[in-house]
Amino acid sequence: MTDAPSSELPLEELRYAGAVADKAIQHMLENGVSAITAASALLGGAMSLLARTHDEAGMLKVLDRAIESVRSGAFRDGDEPEPKPSNDA
Repeated sequence: MTDAPSSELPLEELRYAGAVADKAIQHMLENGVSAITAASALLGGAMSLLARTHDEAGMLKVLDRAIESVRSGAFRDGDEPEPKPSNDA
C-alpha cells in the first residue's frame, strides 16, 4: 500500500496532522522530555509508519525530501526555544 507523495497531500489533512504532532511535541516538552528524545521518538514512529505503507524506494524519497528541506534552510525560521517543564503533576 502506498499513499500519495508528499507534494500531492491534501493541504487540510497535512495541516491537521501537523497540528496534532505539534500538540504531542508540546505535551512531551512540558512534561520534561528533552527535545532530542521527543524528536527521536517521533522520527522513529514516522519511519515505522512509512515502513508499513511504503516500499524502500518510497521511504527514501520521503527522506531525500526531508534532507533537501534541511539543506535549503526551510527549518531555520521555525526555531523556537524549548518550553520549560510544567510543575503541574
